[in-house]
Amino acid sequence: MIDLSTSYMGLNLKNPIVASPSYLWEDPSNIKKAEKSGAAAVVLHSLFEEQLEIEQMELNRFLLQGTESYAEALTYFPEIKEFKFAPDEYIELVKEVKASSEIPIIGSLNGVSDGGWIKYAQKIEQAGADGLELNIYYIPTDISTNSEKIEENYYNLVKSVKQKIRIPLAVKLSPYFTSTPNVLKNIEKAGADAFVIFNRFYQPDIDIQNLEITPNLVLSNSDELRLRLRWAAIMYGKVKPDIAITGGVHTGSDVIKSIMAGANVSMMTSALIKNGIGHIEKVLTEVTEWLSKNDYKSIKSIQGLMSQEKVLEPSAYERANYMKTLGSYK
Repeated sequence: MIDLSTSYMGLNLKNPIVASPSYLWEDPSNIKKAEKSGAAAVVLHSLFEEQLEIEQMELNRFLLQGTESYAEALTYFPEIKEFKFAPDEYIELVKEVKASSEIPIIGSLNGVSDGGWIKYAQKIEQAGADGLELNIYYIPTDISTNSEKIEENYYNLVKSVKQKIRIPLAVKLSPYFTSTPNVLKNIEKAGADAFVIFNRFYQPDIDIQNLEITPNLVLSNSDELRLRLRWAAIMYGKVKPDIAITGGVHTGSDVIKSIMAGANVSMMTSALIKNGIGHIEKVLTEVTEWLSKNDYKSIKSIQGLMSQEKVLEPSAYERANYMKTLGSYK
């Protein structure tokens, strides 16, 4: 029998497929479907820094409105504890799905500063989450801010969150750094237990008729996996935190490639939106059949098999492969 078990963030998982953040997990019944289909863990949709800040400002505005005119105005409003905001609903969701799930449930925070919003890391932990994913999604637009300052902000944010929790912390990053290996090593020093490579920077479109900037979500495909494979393969063995690949994982072959590059787990979102949550079972069958056909007894036996430190031609992951790649199109 093929052993698909692996570990991630210090959590023992039955297989390497983790359902990554999406709107699907706002519905607890979908999490049960993912579990039944074979998902080893679920990372819930993100709680956003801006969402927390805006709701706090709205609460302050609401409570203070009219108080200068009526001394007793505040008595008209209910106690703060009676308000029900999206952050509170998120915490309740964590409690609910954790109580009914046998697989790890990982919370998610999305932000860029070390402000008061990170207190929700503790609340997510207290709600029962098995781990926390910190998705740092930052688009620098100030020409006076250099790369050193941006990277320092990342390190400080990871430290701030890590200091507040005891559950394992995964950090989800973009590939857009001058030196990705150096950044990952420093984030490791800041306390990360795992890296998630990479988040997808969604590009807005321009409506030329209405002269508006419009959001444009395009789901991933397997071609996007290559960027992730490259960096997982380069970093395998060079950092202690576990590696998760997200973005472009759609098939059993994609999972096999991810683990061979050095990842502990493969995360899926677009594939489940396109094909339904039951697609997890199909992918697991493909993985199991491939391992059996090629005489591998476990998923762990192929981890890092095609990493830079183990392949016969390590330069294939570097500039030496540039001309070969261009020539392959002829």
